[in-house]
Amino acid sequence: MKAIRRLTVRPVLPDPLRPLSDLARNLRWSWHPETRDLFQSVDPECWTASGRDPVRLLGTVPPARLAELAEDRRFLRRLTAVADDLDHYMSGDRWYQAQSGTRLPAAVAYFSPEFGITAALPQYSGGLGILAGDHLKAASDLGVPLVGVGLLYRHGYFRQSLSRDGWQQEHYPVLDPHELPLAPLKETDGTPAHVALALPGGRELRARVWLAQVGRVPLLLLDSDVEENDPGERGVTDRLYGGGSEHRLLQEMLLGIGGVRAVRTYCRLTGHAAPEVFHTNEGHAGFLGLERIAELCDEGLEFGAALEAVRAGTVFTTHTPVPAGIDRFDRELVGRHFGPDSELPRIDVERVLRLGMETYPGGEPNLFNMAVMGLRLAQRANGVSLLHGGVSRGMFAGLWPGFDAEEVPITSVTNGVHAPTWVAPEVFRLGARQIGVQRAEDALAVGGSDRWDSVADIPDQDIWELRRILRAQLVEEVRERLRASWRQRGAGTAELGWIDDALDPDVLTIGFARRVPSYKRLTLMLRDRDRLTELLLHPERPIQIVVAGKAHPADDGGKRLVQELVRFADDPRVRHRIVFLPDYGMAMAQKLYPGCDIWLNNPLRPLEACGTSGMKAALNGCLNLSVLDGWWDEWYQPDFGWAIPTADGAGTDPDRRDAIEANALYDLLEQRITPRFYERGASGLPDRWLEMVRRTLSLLGPKVLAGRMVREYVERLYAPAAEAHRAMDPDSARGLAEWKARVRAAWPGVSVDHVETSAATAAAELGATLALRVRVRLGDLAPEDVEVQAVSGRVDSEDRITDAAKVPLKPVGGPDLEGRWVYEGPLALDRTGPFGYTVRVLPAHRLLASGVETGLVAVPSGDLVEAAGLLMR
Repeated sequence: MKAIRRLTVRPVLPDPLRPLSDLARNLRWSWHPETRDLFQSVDPECWTASGRDPVRLLGTVPPARLAELAEDRRFLRRLTAVADDLDHYMSGDRWYQAQSGTRLPAAVAYFSPEFGITAALPQYSGGLGILAGDHLKAASDLGVPLVGVGLLYRHGYFRQSLSRDGWQQEHYPVLDPHELPLAPLKETDGTPAHVALALPGGRELRARVWLAQVGRVPLLLLDSDVEENDPGERGVTDRLYGGGSEHRLLQEMLLGIGGVRAVRTYCRLTGHAAPEVFHTNEGHAGFLGLERIAELCDEGLEFGAALEAVRAGTVFTTHTPVPAGIDRFDRELVGRHFGPDSELPRIDVERVLRLGMETYPGGEPNLFNMAVMGLRLAQRANGVSLLHGGVSRGMFAGLWPGFDAEEVPITSVTNGVHAPTWVAPEVFRLGARQIGVQRAEDALAVGGSDRWDSVADIPDQDIWELRRILRAQLVEEVRERLRASWRQRGAGTAELGWIDDALDPDVLTIGFARRVPSYKRLTLMLRDRDRLTELLLHPERPIQIVVAGKAHPADDGGKRLVQELVRFADDPRVRHRIVFLPDYGMAMAQKLYPGCDIWLNNPLRPLEACGTSGMKAALNGCLNLSVLDGWWDEWYQPDFGWAIPTADGAGTDPDRRDAIEANALYDLLEQRITPRFYERGASGLPDRWLEMVRRTLSLLGPKVLAGRMVREYVERLYAPAAEAHRAMDPDSARGLAEWKARVRAAWPGVSVDHVETSAATAAAELGATLALRVRVRLGDLAPEDVEVQAVSGRVDSEDRITDAAKVPLKPVGGPDLEGRWVYEGPLALDRTGPFGYTVRVLPAHRLLASGVETGLVAVPSGDLVEAAGLLMR
């Protein structure tokens, strides 16, 4: 019989064991080995059966066992030590508190549509969520006062299994918040805290606020499955990235607008400092800026001034390198959900729409673009690797017309990964044995290359033995998961004897695991199946491959790629050497990265924004084999991995490109990688391979840390945003808004009328200085409203300036009778070869982050441009 109602019955812990509840509710246990070891010792069988989830564990341990532990003095001493350690972690000063000065924000609100904290809280689909989870954990370790904001999806993303013929099948288990490591945020009277959004037709969308404690960082999750909502509204937070356009729009309104309201509620109830900086992790949360504008309008600011105030304290991170990866909505749909009859009724709907419309060359004017809104509402923006920053500048250049793509104000902060989460305990113990536990913990959390240099002192034998142990653990994990998968596919026990010999702990092991959109090319390895088979079955130098990944439920093309890979892996000739593991998630990943020798990544360049899985593998001594894309393009060195050559010049034929790059992959495996792995030196060990492992750990280790990433966000983005926020008092915000309006109105009257230099010929000596004299018309503007710049550098064959240097010129007179101002300045000839210069006029104001911010520029007209090819000797 089926129950008509489900309840969660919580255990009553004996008083001596009460700290177990606090330990279970703080997700620091997910990256703190001592806490996990403590819970395992409560009941090893229940620990395994609970999926290593402390909350579920405490709900299943027999009362007799709890009573026994309450009398176990050894266990209680361990419990006290772990609880005291958490208390010190939560209250003690860390990196952030040690920074001098008052530049740092009192708090930062970090919004993301998904968070991958632990498998016990399945609120993630892939890299974006894992990155967000690692950001929170690293912020906690560093003491950064972050508040996370997301949605609580009652079905999470989805669980993946395979049909008998290898077709992906999706399952959506219902998640009960009471069985998750969450607590309801409560008002002072004990009732659950709620936020509400107005919907068209007088309806309302209400959401409860749940709190997940991620170390020192509170994570607020909004849940629309509450009784006050109608069935349609209850389902808004049903599943991650599900539903049609309106469903997604409501999710993103709840995340952005409802999320700001949840933050305000949390700060009111707990006394937490109000955020000075709001960080929008991808465009899904972009509506948070609208809510903050509405707050300021309610306090008496006009829309334009409120917009400037909001922009000053907002950071926007874009993660997608392709327009198709951005949420875009019809103008009419967005318009229907804002205005007098819906949300934010005090703000004119047209102003809302203008923030997101693609009103630039190449855009679709009837579409509301969430990334475009995110960029227009943030004074600071970044991509997630050096290469992706450049791709993003090109992709969004239309928002800053008149500027070259390299000047578009989108910087980059390369992603990192949270080492305490992803480094295998065995790897940590080896490092701790070398430099001590505390220094090893600091190396993982904070970084510092000096702590990683000690890898050079670890004996080869110890490293090689560790690699074999990790590989053997992966082999056992794979066999267990293979059996479970084949049983789900309908196989009987008699058919599964071959699994006992699947994979070999002494064979070179390659990992490939990620989402399965077409650009990641899951099946590139199958391009020449005979050649791959030869590699798998080579008599002296075989390889074995472990593959995992999920296709989006609506992506039949991705599902066909999965099926193609699965069918190849099902072949009895090779199934002991290549496997596909369904239901890729954090728990699987934490075994997969350490157990592999090579981490394979072969996307279409430059479509991988960052690709952090290879970072996690590297932290465990796994070598990367990747296309030069994302982070690998930035940090690759032949000392610690291999770059797959790309066929960028192979034309637009994707089939030809795949063929060329697959052959390059096979060549690397055959000629360079497998010989190095199986080659033995005088000691009987693969000396050259182990040297690459050392260099991976010592040179890449400090770079790929989330601690390094969060420190960069603090120093390069959060601190400047906090300063800009503080400078933007109401009068300053009004002044800046009025100034921008005046400059935009007057800009058609700004021009460069005359440019001259002291150069008499088209050639000059290196080190010489030319005198530059410029006449400009400013119309209704004054010199304090603008900056006149000389822009110089090498020129290409089309006279385009590259690697430009920009020098402000000084006004020396004017206006003359024709209203022209004269500017002068030196032009240093500091490089040889073809050299050129130009001049331009930009708006200038002390509250702008850069002169490019307004998108306005005046340059010489065509007949004023002198010959740019000054030839330097």
